[in-house]
Amino acid sequence: MKRAWLFLALLLMVPASAHAAPVRIGSKQFTESVILGEIARLAARQQGVPVVHQRELGGTAILWSALEHGDIDAYPEYTGTLTHELLKNVAPDADIPTLRAALQPLGIGITDALGFDDTYAIGMREDRAAQLGIRSLSDLAAHADVRLGFSNEFMARSDGWPGLRQRYGLPQTQVRGLDHALSYRALASGAVDAIDLYSTDAEIPYYHLRTLDDDRHYFPHYQAVYVYRLDLDTRAPAFIEVLDKLAGRISANAMRRMNAQVKLHGEKETAVAAQFLGVPADGDGANRWTRLWQRTVEHLRLVLISLTAAVLLAIPLGVFSARAKRLGQL
Repeated sequence: MKRAWLFLALLLMVPASAHAAPVRIGSKQFTESVILGEIARLAARQQGVPVVHQRELGGTAILWSALEHGDIDAYPEYTGTLTHELLKNVAPDADIPTLRAALQPLGIGITDALGFDDTYAIGMREDRAAQLGIRSLSDLAAHADVRLGFSNEFMARSDGWPGLRQRYGLPQTQVRGLDHALSYRALASGAVDAIDLYSTDAEIPYYHLRTLDDDRHYFPHYQAVYVYRLDLDTRAPAFIEVLDKLAGRISANAMRRMNAQVKLHGEKETAVAAQFLGVPADGDGANRWTRLWQRTVEHLRLVLISLTAAVLLAIPLGVFSARAKRLGQL
């Protein structure tokens, strides 16, 4: 009996240490965010920090809500999104120390800039822009018949189409909402004349696009950062150290190259992130069935541990209850 209780105590201690809840990283529904999520996950794995990456959860509102409510612990974000979409009490040009002070009361932290600025821009095919004589966003005001195709998020954001239209007095009425991944194909096929894009998009040179000059300086800086829950300082301080060490390491050219490897050459985000870090890739980048098998094995292992602990606890209590009737009723 004593041996059984000793084994039970040891068994209950193992899950608390060896199977601690992993840090949960989220990412938005576009390639660059997934790559940044994988970079953080693989860098943490190299330091022995248990981490899972929940990919492509949705847009900004979904990721921010998940972070606030503790459904995820960290995700890659951009300073311009924080100042224009998420934090209404800061200046549009707020720097990172200012953002850090504004986020702290919310229980959220922010790293220093990762090293590149991924601002919004408006792009057109070079031949179409040359035909119409359009070089800047101000030039669009003279071409009401230009067909615009913007990502659904850009259509709704305060720093997207509504503000852009007001700043430049744009008269266009043919404005379509598109999935960002499909907008380049729509532009290449001639279905639309101009789309929103990110300055690190690999498709800009691939599709021979002209980025229109933001001559009235509408778009803010979008420095890439990681935002995270401040309770990680006590739950997983090693993970915060990992994020801090990634600051300043990713240049715009490096990010553009990684985006191209995934979007144009069909490589896996995990493999690209591992190559950037100089570490081996792992099974998390494998196909769906491989990941399903891995998660099934993990689930069965956890169930077996809990079931074994329950049996070892229940049998001695049952025997004790049978011998001591009054205490057994309790």
